[in-house]
Amino acid sequence: MTLDPTDRAIVEATQAGLPLVPAPFAVVAETLGISEQEVIDRLQALKDRGIVRRIGAAPNHYRLGMTANGMTVWDVDDTLVDALGEKVGALPFVTHSYRRPRALPVWPYNLFAMVHGESREEVLAKRDDIAALLGEACRAADILFFTRILKKTGMRLRRRED
Repeated sequence: MTLDPTDRAIVEATQAGLPLVPAPFAVVAETLGISEQEVIDRLQALKDRGIVRRIGAAPNHYRLGMTANGMTVWDVDDTLVDALGEKVGALPFVTHSYRRPRALPVWPYNLFAMVHGESREEVLAKRDDIAALLGEACRAADILFFTRILKKTGMRLRRRED
């Protein structure tokens, strides 16, 4: 699927974030030489087509006091991982979850869930809540605590050279 030039320009103009002003879409529109309503309509259409997943704020969890960050990893029965992964992802303290292929024999985990907290103890308690939800479908688990941010951006389109 390809984007038309205007949609691509909108994605490029917004992919690093919207301007922090009262009318951010108007600023984007002015930059691109189109109307504010066209920016809004095109972003909605991109969202409806699944090209843009969401438009929202991305708070810095460290600045919010969430300095304990753990990627919980789970070895879940393959026949149940999708259904259970949906339930884990719906927990209010899980910021994102996803299924990944195992790398046997070294890495048996197929379900990942990111958890943030103000302390390691808080993150470990949240991990215990996930374990209770997974129940006997979970065969093994671990948690990887982060010590620093290496990358904190989403996917970025590269600007095309005309």
